Parts: sequence; C-alpha cells; structure tokens
Amino acid sequence: MQLEDDPKAVAPERVEQSAPESYTHREIMEILIGLLAALFTAIISSTIVSNALPTIIADLEGSQAQYTWVVTASLLAMTVSTPVWGKLSDLFNKKLLVQVSIIVFVIGSVFAGLSQNVPELIAMRVVQGIGMGGLTANAQSIIGSIIPPRERGRYSGYLGATMAVATVSGPLVGGVIVDTPGLGWRWTFYVCVPLALVSLVMLQKHLHIATIRRRVQVDYLGIVLIAIAASLPLLWVSFAGDSFAWMSWQSAAFVVGTILAWVLTVRVELRHPEPMVPIGVIRERTTALAIIGSIAVGVAIFGGSVFIGQYFQVAGARTPTQAGLLTIPLMLGSLVGTLLSGRLITKTGFWKRFLVLGSVLLIIGLALLATIDHRTPEWHAMVFLGFVGLGMGMLMQNYVLVVQNTVDVSQVGATSAVVAFFRSLGGAVGVSVLGAILAAQVKDDVTSKLAALGPAASSAGGGSLLDVKNLPPQVAEIVREAYGDATGTIFLVAACISVVSLVTALLMKEVPLRTTLHKTDDVDANA
Repeated sequence: MQLEDDPKAVAPERVEQSAPESYTHREIMEILIGLLAALFTAIISSTIVSNALPTIIADLEGSQAQYTWVVTASLLAMTVSTPVWGKLSDLFNKKLLVQVSIIVFVIGSVFAGLSQNVPELIAMRVVQGIGMGGLTANAQSIIGSIIPPRERGRYSGYLGATMAVATVSGPLVGGVIVDTPGLGWRWTFYVCVPLALVSLVMLQKHLHIATIRRRVQVDYLGIVLIAIAASLPLLWVSFAGDSFAWMSWQSAAFVVGTILAWVLTVRVELRHPEPMVPIGVIRERTTALAIIGSIAVGVAIFGGSVFIGQYFQVAGARTPTQAGLLTIPLMLGSLVGTLLSGRLITKTGFWKRFLVLGSVLLIIGLALLATIDHRTPEWHAMVFLGFVGLGMGMLMQNYVLVVQNTVDVSQVGATSAVVAFFRSLGGAVGVSVLGAILAAQVKDDVTSKLAALGPAASSAGGGSLLDVKNLPPQVAEIVREAYGDATGTIFLVAACISVVSLVTALLMKEVPLRTTLHKTDDVDANA
C-alpha cells in the first residue's frame, strides 16, 4: 500500500475493542486499587530511607557525599524518566507499561536491600527511580484515559491522597523499621515489594484499556536531551558548595550546559512528529501556568517532609519513630485537602477556587513554620504542618487535573507526565538548595559559638554534627540550637517560593471540566 511505502505518512488509528467504552464506579475502583497500591509503594520508597540513612551509611561505611546521593539518585532517575514514560503511554499499551514499571521497581528494591556497599545501593536506587517514574506517569495516564475530566476530580482525589500520604508517612515507616529489633534498614527496601506484587496481580485481572495502534516514531534524541537537561541542574546543586564554590568556573559550566541542553531540547521537540514533551501543549496558557505552580508546590512537598523530620530529630532530640509521629498532621492535612477538594470539584465543576485556597493555606503554613526555632513547642510546629498539608492536598493532584482537561485523551499521558516532571524537578532542586542554605547557616552558627567557648570546645566539635548523641553535652546543645534556628530560615525561603503558586492560580482562566474523554466529543455535545 502507498501508506506503507511513504515514510512520512501516518497510519490511521485503529483502536482495540477489548476495553469497554465506559466504566462503572466499581470497575474504576478495582483498577484504582491496583494503581494506588503500586503508586504508594513507589512514592513511599523515596522518603522511607530518610530516617534510616544514618544507619545505612554507617553500616556500609559510606561518606557524606554518598549519603546525599542515595536520595538524589532515585529522585533524579524518577524526574528524568517520567516524561519518557508519559509519552510512551500515549504510543503503546498502557497496561503493559505500568506492569513493566512495577517489575523494574521490584527488581531495584530487592537488590537495593541486598547491597553490600554504597555504590551498589546507589545503582539500585537509580533502577528504583526509573520504575517510580513509570508508575507515576502511567497511573495518571490510565486515570486520564478511563475517566472524563468532570468525574476525574473524585478519583484524582484518591490518587493525590495516596501520593501525599506516601510522601509524608515514609519517614515514620522508615523510623519504625529501623527502631524495631529483628528488622534493620534492609527492610526499608523489602517492605515495598509485597504491595507492588499485589498491585501487579490486581492490574492484570481488572485493567482492560483500549490501545491505539498506529505507526510510531520514538523521539530518541529527545529522551537523551531531556535526561541531560534535567540532570545537570540537580548535579550542580548537589556538588556546589561542597566539591566547588557556588561562584566558580565549575558552576558557570553547569549553568551554561543546562541552558544549552534546554535550548536544544526545545528545538528538537518542536521539530519531531512525536515529541517526548509536547511543546505545543505547553504553550497553552493553563498548562504553562500549571507547570510553574507545580514547581513551587514541589519545593514545599519535598522540603516539608525532608527537613521537618530532621528538625524534630536533631533540634528536638527525638527518635526516628517519634519524629515520624510528630509529622502526622502533615499527612492528615494532605489527606483531607485532597479528598475534600476532589469531591467538591466533581460536584461543582469549579476548580480554580481550590487552587487559590490551597496556595493560601500553603503560604500560611510555611510562613508559620518560618517562625520556629529550637525553643518552639512541638505542638506549634504540628499545627503549622496541618496548614501545609491542607494546601498540599488541594494543589498537588488538581494541577494535573486542570491540565488534563485541556488536552484530548490521546495526549493525556505526555501532558500529565510533564506536570509531574516539573514538580519532581522543582522538588529535587528545591531540596538541594534549601539543604545548602541550612548547612551554611548551621556551620556559621556552630563555628562562631564554639569559638566563643574556647579551643577545647572547638576541637570537640570536629566530628559529624549530626551525630549529636556522641558529642559533648555543651557542644550538642549548640548544634541542636543551630539546627532549630536554621530550619525556620529555609521554611521562610519555601514560603516565598510558594507565593508563585498563588500568582499562577489567580492568573488561570477557569474552563469548565469536560464530561467526555475526547475533546471533539465534548465540542459535538455542546453544539
């Protein structure tokens, strides 16, 4: 046929009829159970090691630089792979892709637990991150493919609640595992495997989704450029201030390389017939604003869960388990905010008010956390975390929902993944920058106070500052005060960044949520 001989021709789309045209609530929930189980294990794996890391690094005899990379490796792999998985879900079988993602994640988790040294652990964290990126992108893509936008708010609430609970409960679960005799840090990786296997079985049994069969052109160059463009800024903020100065030729090289990589990425994506990142969609005002807002929310999500746990442990002298329990208001707030906003959006069809309200609550919570220091009562911090959780819950998944409403079901995978990609990228860069600010302030504060105590105290503080329990009492008190005071500073920075989310929400034009999966169907119905 001429169609086959012409390489520029695009084969007509052919849809498999193995999937129903619409799903009942029960059928959707059966699919969601499998998706949410997989997504929960993927997200929790990124935070469950935070309270276990000191024990892990000590047991494997790792360095401080390796300590950072155990976290950064999985986050970097997830960030880079998310848009790739998202685009593939628009081109190939979504069910197969999400199952492959689960298998990749399980392999990474098992071998991470079996690691005998830090380089092996970091390598397996990369494998975990690739699986996590696939689960994040494909879960959102599948939901966008089986549920119309108007009804999606209700079910997106379940998805957002799962992501929020997994994000903030990870440190608690990790702390309990480490503190429980007979388990140990290796079980922070093994614990994710059974639930992932359950989700694999559930999806195989209940998920039946139509696959659009057509000739595809994979954007291989785009994949490479996206990986480079996303990796360079993360590598820069990871090494700057430690391996080299922020103001140095190395930093300049990273910045120039990042800009060049993004320019080349945009150029390639504009010209490719099947781009990994649909630039045309990003040009749409709502999508562009949602991406900007998601970056700000990413900083708050990861910053809130990472640094508040350290605050309770170091400044408050709490155990990992106790620190996890003190962050429960963050989890409950995000759960309530996600479920409540999702149901109200489905009921009313209005979404902008929840993005605005969520941004306001997030700013208030972070601004209140900016007032904490080493003398702040713990219940004050817990109340402040509740505000942050409510804001997170109203923002995290609803930004994705709003963007999905602007595209047809054939583009929902790549578009959803773009929002998740920039949220993860913002979180990764934000955590690194906030961590650098925290470390610099703590170092200056501790150095000045130790110098005031005299030479004996200065030499006593030569070990690791985080090993507070083995420091002399007078030095340990100085370290606790320094960490408590510096935590307020980084939350002030996060509060300023979260203002961006409020601005973008106010600038968005509210468009009614579609009641159909395809944009053309909705247009025909309105006509």
